[in-house]
Amino acid sequence: MKLATIIVTILGLLLGTAIVGYFGFGAVATALGAIGWGGFLIICIYHVVLMTMLGLAWFVIVPPAQRRLRPYLWGRVVRDSGSEVLPLSQVGGFVMGARAASLLGPSMTLASASTIVDVTVEMMAQLGYTAVGLALLARLHPEDSLIYPVAIGIAIGIVAVLGFVLLQRRGAAFVERIGERLAASWLPGAAARAKPFQRALDDIYSRRGALALGFVIHLVGWIANAVEAWLALRFMGVGLDIAAVLAIESLLYAIRSVAFAVPNAVGVQEGAYVMLGGLFGLPPDVALALSLLKRGRDLTIGIPALLAWQAIESGALFRRRDAAPLPIDRDSGPTP
Repeated sequence: MKLATIIVTILGLLLGTAIVGYFGFGAVATALGAIGWGGFLIICIYHVVLMTMLGLAWFVIVPPAQRRLRPYLWGRVVRDSGSEVLPLSQVGGFVMGARAASLLGPSMTLASASTIVDVTVEMMAQLGYTAVGLALLARLHPEDSLIYPVAIGIAIGIVAVLGFVLLQRRGAAFVERIGERLAASWLPGAAARAKPFQRALDDIYSRRGALALGFVIHLVGWIANAVEAWLALRFMGVGLDIAAVLAIESLLYAIRSVAFAVPNAVGVQEGAYVMLGGLFGLPPDVALALSLLKRGRDLTIGIPALLAWQAIESGALFRRRDAAPLPIDRDSGPTP
């Protein structure tokens, strides 16, 4: 792990602990305990179903001839588990999800290309989700100072996503042209390695109907995420309106996206919940309890998922080792 990642993680933990301590460990624990084990189990089951929906969004963008549902459902579980449990940025989770999917069928080239497109489509859906949250914020609190920064952030996000799509469509061609012009010793095989990946991207992007369907599934998934938070608050005895919860959740994940380099958004999530919850009458201790509930949910789902993934990885490694031909001892002569 890089030193900068370790430092940021430690600072985030300190910030999160300080926020909880400021509003009272006891008050937060009381709010968190109000959900009960039954409510916590329901939230975990709900979230597994939600992860399955997001895996389906990944699956539908893959070309029909190469579709197998199980790798993409499993890859999504590993992707989210890696991002939320391990001290990694979201990019680390993306790599882990692609690797997990490739172990169950699709090539690593297809798994990686489809991951990039799926993440792009999800980013587009999140921008729509954030726009809904912004509209609700403007309706409920038209004078709030967050409205204009969020609107500017959405505009910047749209430009960034469009640029990311352009890079995906033209990036490999650029590498190929550079590879043709530079000495082969500088970039040996760069163009050859880029071509299969670019073909996979082009194949996925050529199916616009599938991309639109993936966008719709992701948008529904984002809204379902807000419903999960609303349900958790109900279990805690807090009857916050669904529109307010949707606004809080959409703006929360917009803040998390900006702080994507902070592993697990430690500290960032807690501070954002307190700030956004205050706009809609959510007490700080309840807001922090909701944040800790989500972290507990992620650990409960993510740790077994990552252990299972490592077991699958180990099995694949042993199979490759057993299938490898035995080395020939060329120095030994014939047996007398």
